[in-house]
Amino acid sequence: MSTVLRHMFSGISLAFAITILLGSVVYTLFPISDWNFLLEEQLLDFPIAFVVPFLVFIMGAFFGLNSGISARKQLNLIDRTLKSIEDGRQVNMKEVSTLELKAITKRMEGIQQQLGEKIRQSQKMATEKAVDQEKRIQEIISQERNRLARELHDSVSQQLFAASMIMSAVNEVREESETRESKQLKLVEETIHQTQLEMRALLLHLRPAALNGKSLQKGMEELLQELLQKVPIELKWKIETIPLDKGVEDHLFRILQESVSNILRHAQANKAQILLVQRDDLIILRIEDDGIGFKMEQEKTGSYGLQNMHERAAEIGGTLKIVSLPGEGTRLEVKVPILSAGEEKA
Repeated sequence: MSTVLRHMFSGISLAFAITILLGSVVYTLFPISDWNFLLEEQLLDFPIAFVVPFLVFIMGAFFGLNSGISARKQLNLIDRTLKSIEDGRQVNMKEVSTLELKAITKRMEGIQQQLGEKIRQSQKMATEKAVDQEKRIQEIISQERNRLARELHDSVSQQLFAASMIMSAVNEVREESETRESKQLKLVEETIHQTQLEMRALLLHLRPAALNGKSLQKGMEELLQELLQKVPIELKWKIETIPLDKGVEDHLFRILQESVSNILRHAQANKAQILLVQRDDLIILRIEDDGIGFKMEQEKTGSYGLQNMHERAAEIGGTLKIVSLPGEGTRLEVKVPILSAGEEKA
């Protein structure tokens, strides 16, 4: 039963209860010997015995309806407020303070303050952790990355290039021949060429790149431009310039890296779209692809990459949601609340 109907029934019941109580008091003080007058006397051309209950019913229903509508408005306001708090949005408590349910209002304000404090602490810890970690491992990462790139370039990449040139020369000599052997040699040349492309993608994504002092927008655009040049996939993106703390930028950038790496290694996608925008007091990072997708039950069991992205989002007070269907692609969305300057100082 809805809130309005419950209040209407309560109002009608209360009205009849008050009427019976008052009637009992009047009867006690002024006993009535002849009850026929209730049918004989008329009000508005109807017997009093029918008019009085009807008026009581109307008045009870009217006051119950008003009370129910007011209660429903308050419950809807509470629901919207709790939804905003759940999404990490900041709530104007002056609007909520008009509620008659003062205890609930006070508790909601306390929950909002606690969540805000936890988000501030998480983002602060993430920033401190990112700065400290970057200082400690940046030199090691740079050295290891250079060593790995040099070894792969001097060995595997050069050998693949040499094999590609040899096969190209062989095929040019035999280009007029349509024998089975010639076809197989051309297939070997195409395989070597494809392996070269995969090697470039591997070198691009195995390296633990970081922002290194760049803004989040510039770092994301450079990463995507480099991908566009070296990997056969159509990329589109919309990235807004948003000032953020270092820790938040670092985590969002690494979530993008991990997600794009998953697309290239597992999704078999032809297209991908990346969106980074600010909407009200939320930062939204959305990554979509048209790949093979997967069953959501697999995501619940949790690969290391997905679990790592969930943890990174949680560390900055955000949420990560993944929607995927087999054959329909995958969409990943991260939402991170932004705290105003006044709240950060509080």
